[in-house]
Amino acid sequence: MKNRKFDDMDSPDSDKPAFDDRAHESSKPMRRLHPLGLRVVAKIVKEANVTDGGLYLPEGAKEATQESVLAQVIEVASALDTRTEEETNISGIPLGSMVLIPKTVGVKVPWDESLRIIDTREVLALVDEIRLT
Repeated sequence: MKNRKFDDMDSPDSDKPAFDDRAHESSKPMRRLHPLGLRVVAKIVKEANVTDGGLYLPEGAKEATQESVLAQVIEVASALDTRTEEETNISGIPLGSMVLIPKTVGVKVPWDESLRIIDTREVLALVDEIRLT
């Protein structure tokens, strides 16, 4: 049996080139963070610069008085369960949950200022959003 993966690349009548570097010229590299230990990766949620009364605030005015920020957990620490062969969340914080964290906690990710790697003990609370009608 032929190895199609390599044989197709070498054949002159193949429709697709083995490597098309034009497709990668303009695209940025994709990165995925895998937190280790009891850590999570959270994305800071930016709130509108409008007060409850409808007044618009200058950029940064609201953040200067805040002690904590709202963030969404986008990645959690996981381990492979040997019995089921599935990844298991070991951080204790559900993936996708909204959390309240201190403003200065965590390590900022160099390529995205809105991402932080946070120890789970630094999470102040899980936040549930409820809409009243």
